[in-house]
Amino acid sequence: MAFDGAWKIDRNENYEKFMEAMGIGMMKRKLGAHDNLKITIQQNGDKFNVKEASNFRNIEIEFTLGVNFEYSLADGTELSGAWILEGNKLVGTFTRKDNGKVLKAYREIVGDELVQTYVYEGVESKRFFKRG
Repeated sequence: MAFDGAWKIDRNENYEKFMEAMGIGMMKRKLGAHDNLKITIQQNGDKFNVKEASNFRNIEIEFTLGVNFEYSLADGTELSGAWILEGNKLVGTFTRKDNGKVLKAYREIVGDELVQTYVYEGVESKRFFKRG
């Protein structure tokens, strides 16, 4: 599928503001903005295997479209939610376990880039990845 492959962070838009809205402290925001994130995605039907490698951690996530799963952000924030496919866009809806607020996430291929969009408490951020 279109998402398959290795993706390396290229640039961010409004990412520090998003992390601030999430309640992440200034030092972690500064480090997070330069996390050198690499994502490897393998899709097999409605099952996904996603490997995230950054300066802070290496994790592997397996999920099935439409099935809830647990996930922890790099700062330790615990979430529960699911990804669905809308057209050719992955749409994730995740609820924070600590405060019940919702984080929306989108992944789509735009041109030759993987664009991840996050929306939390009205703050939108985008992260752009190139194949590599």
